[in-house]
Amino acid sequence: MGSVDTAASTRSPEGRGPALLEEAIGYALRALEDVAPAALCRPTPCRGWDLETLLRHTGESLAALLEAVDTGRVRLVPRPEAGPEEGKDPVAVFREGAERLLGAWTEAAGPVTVGGSALCADLVAGTGAIEIAVHGWDVAQAAGRPRPVPPALAGALLELAPMLVSGATRHGLFAPPVPVPGTAGAGERLLAYLGRDPAGRPG
Repeated sequence: MGSVDTAASTRSPEGRGPALLEEAIGYALRALEDVAPAALCRPTPCRGWDLETLLRHTGESLAALLEAVDTGRVRLVPRPEAGPEEGKDPVAVFREGAERLLGAWTEAAGPVTVGGSALCADLVAGTGAIEIAVHGWDVAQAAGRPRPVPPALAGALLELAPMLVSGATRHGLFAPPVPVPGTAGAGERLLAYLGRDPAGRPG
């Protein structure tokens, strides 16, 4: 799970974070359906990453979100045992981590300490929702089964994205924004803000 803008620590996403995280997880799980082992070597919209690398990265993010619920803090360097096990099916790791998170955040009240900074639980859950949703889209694109981010979810995440992904935190996490037509929908604008070309091909 990437860093967030600590200046936003006092600005809550109005209690929507856990609900948005649940929606994002559900979307990502649907995007994961029918991903065959042969697809793991396919390129993804994340430059330089194949689908297996993307799934392992997202598995680490899911583990970090679960750690936040369990301990009230997130390590910037994941625990060795928190990441996906070497040799284990990354699709299974992703699915197991996602299913463990479903419902886990309903009891999270915060604050959550991330790298020494205390953030409200809503903000951490909102950050997780953005990352899981966009990577769910990446998975679907790489698997050759495009699945748009649901409009309502995309619209809510688009409201949060500028607060959580700023010029100070974007580097190393997301590519620069991509221009889109003024007629673009919420899903397209969310993807473009997070450095994806909604009409582009993986790789």
